[in-house]
Amino acid sequence: MLTYLLVPSPLLGPATWDPVAAALRSAGARAEVARVDDVLAAADGLTDVVLVPHSNAGLRASWWASLIPAAATVYVDAALPPEDVEEVPLASSEFRGFLAGLAGPDGVLPPWSEWWDDVEGLFPHAAARAAVEEQQPRLSLAWFDERVPVAPGWAGRDCAYLAFGDTYAEERAFASSQGWPTTTIPGQHLHQLHAPTQVAEAIQGLVAALASGRPLRGTGDA
Repeated sequence: MLTYLLVPSPLLGPATWDPVAAALRSAGARAEVARVDDVLAAADGLTDVVLVPHSNAGLRASWWASLIPAAATVYVDAALPPEDVEEVPLASSEFRGFLAGLAGPDGVLPPWSEWWDDVEGLFPHAAARAAVEEQQPRLSLAWFDERVPVAPGWAGRDCAYLAFGDTYAEERAFASSQGWPTTTIPGQHLHQLHAPTQVAEAIQGLVAALASGRPLRGTGDA
């Protein structure tokens, strides 16, 4: 039986995935949520893991998938590393410049939801916003200078892509060019909070599409 391991952005926390995990469990699937630093520990002892990284967590997913090893990876509105590199920075030079303008004198960034002028539409209601904001870490600007490993040949493994709107249009186009199953749900970056059941069904549908081409371990119970 597959286990869906949902990984939130390192800038946020489990609250961004908890509703989808609940929807997957209601549909009879196994689902866990793990922060970026806890993925390998959370996967220990599990078999047939489907990694589901969101946002910046996507940059680390190929490496996790090679270590677990994962049955599949479903990237959700997520960043992707270049195809043929050994490591990738956690922020492009342009984005790091933006972050440098946000950092305080101590080099620490404000919580993610304070980076933008208007985040109200990202949340379905005040309670969801409060839950997400309570878990936001304060990261240092230096954290984004870290480079993370990229697994060789990662793009040729069992992967799929779920986009929310066009924010990650380039990544979605890359996924399509690789022959990955892809789906787009109109919405903003935290659409999983607005429509957890729809997102859970889309994730399972992408896994089923992968399995139709070459059966995944445990897919019969997906």
